[in-house]
Amino acid sequence: MRTRLLHVRANVSNLQKSVKWYEDTLGLLTIDLFPAEKPKYAHFDAEEGATFGLIEEKIENPSAQTRFHFYLDNIEELWARVQRCENVTILDELNITPRGTKQFTIADPDGNELGFVQNRLQTWY
Repeated sequence: MRTRLLHVRANVSNLQKSVKWYEDTLGLLTIDLFPAEKPKYAHFDAEEGATFGLIEEKIENPSAQTRFHFYLDNIEELWARVQRCENVTILDELNITPRGTKQFTIADPDGNELGFVQNRLQTWY
């Protein structure tokens, strides 16, 4: 079976707070919030690949959060931005793997792990 991933979503405890964090910290652009009267879901602009969204949900086990990888053309630009932010938990600092992949990992306010990757050849092994 072949699949094509179109959408991924992270569960967050406070949508408004999380949207602000993703916009301010990572520079993401919110495309939609709904329902309009009391938003519980947001998704962000995506150049290509899967759409990334957030949904406000009761989080039963915060230690069981998820990990997402975002692929970037210029990882150093985001790394510099992240380092200037006071409200960022850095899990793995910017490093280069033996294959030449540049990467770092941070956590959002709900503990979701966000990995950022720039591959030497722009393909994932």
